[in-house]
Amino acid sequence: MRAGSARTAGAALLPLLVLASISCRSRTADTVPSPVPPRIITVAQQQGALVVGADNTALQKAVDMLRPGDTLEIGSGVYRLDNSLVIPVSGVVVRGVPGETVLRKGPGVSSLVLDGGDWGESDLVVAEPEKFHPGMGVAMLDDRNQWGYNVVVATVERIDADTLRLSDRSVNDLDYIDGNTRVENKFPLLCAYGQREITIEGITADGNKEENPLALDGCRGGAIYLFDCRSCTVRNCVARNYNGDGISFQITDSISVIDCEACDNTGYGVHPGTGSSHSVIRNSRFHHNGQVGFFLCYRVRYGFFTDNLIEHNGRYGISVGHKDSDNLFVNNTVRNNGFCGVYFRKNPERVGGHRNVFRNNKILDNGGLEEGYGVFVEATNKDEVFEDNLIGETRSGGERTQQYGVYLAAGTSSVKLGNNTMQGHLKVDHYRAE
Repeated sequence: MRAGSARTAGAALLPLLVLASISCRSRTADTVPSPVPPRIITVAQQQGALVVGADNTALQKAVDMLRPGDTLEIGSGVYRLDNSLVIPVSGVVVRGVPGETVLRKGPGVSSLVLDGGDWGESDLVVAEPEKFHPGMGVAMLDDRNQWGYNVVVATVERIDADTLRLSDRSVNDLDYIDGNTRVENKFPLLCAYGQREITIEGITADGNKEENPLALDGCRGGAIYLFDCRSCTVRNCVARNYNGDGISFQITDSISVIDCEACDNTGYGVHPGTGSSHSVIRNSRFHHNGQVGFFLCYRVRYGFFTDNLIEHNGRYGISVGHKDSDNLFVNNTVRNNGFCGVYFRKNPERVGGHRNVFRNNKILDNGGLEEGYGVFVEATNKDEVFEDNLIGETRSGGERTQQYGVYLAAGTSSVKLGNNTMQGHLKVDHYRAE
């Protein structure tokens, strides 16, 4: 074909190509699905809800229906949990009736493991299989691997004679010969793993510690528990009576705890930990917990903690430790805690928590009969700041227990004090040990 003929043929094809292109774009536009409107999924103990029931099976059935943008509404009543309620999708709201929607753990059971539990195993031969049932949440552990991330929380998928077959595998070689290896039905109550932008509100999570003598620490559990989550909010919730921590979130970013209460737990009230950054904890109350009201674990950074009431906890009101740095505490009241109001745990400087600022807080009336401190610093941290705080003992007579305002243990490094009001202490306002 000659060049002129080729150009003529090309020009003739051009309109057809344009029309084909327009036609393809039109068909593509026609096949794009329209946005799915958000839905409300309901679960309750009375007829009329989409899912009717009063236990974790009904709750999990309902929450598994959620798509991003949806809301789960849980009606009033006490719901028995023999396993966790797991939020399986991002971008959802799980909402209860404040003070009336209660997720309560069932009685605890335990059995020795007779065989199994090596690294990578999920089958356990147990002494008392009759205590368990399929669908039950359990933890496998031994005396050496009973804390932190060594504990594996799983679900009983089926039971064959004396063998529990679990959903997850051991991450240790559990010593079932003489290491007291056991399986116990303990688990977080309301939890999420790896989710983004979820909201939990208006729910009471009750650990029923009277019938659950076996503790699960905050690395793997809590009455409310978030793991590897981002940009989530816990609002207007109560976490109580858990044999462990009330609200725990681990390996997270931008978690907000607002208008909540954590009380009567055997461990900590609220436990941000393991690299959790940019947390906001506001206008909440953490009280009557066995150990600490507000426990910053490892690498808690850039948090903003304001307008909280932290009182009547067994040891410390606030505890700051390993690499917990650059946090701001403002307008909190920390009072009537067993050993001290604010405690900086003993760490070498290279792994200390530095540059934490306490401003406009009230740190009052802490301590017991033999020891009592407003602030007790045992760490070699850099540049902790206390300014414009009220640190004092306000009671009279034999009720006075806060002996020191700020106590710096021997060898501790810089703590900057500015414009604090200190008063009423049995010994001195400010003391550095030699």
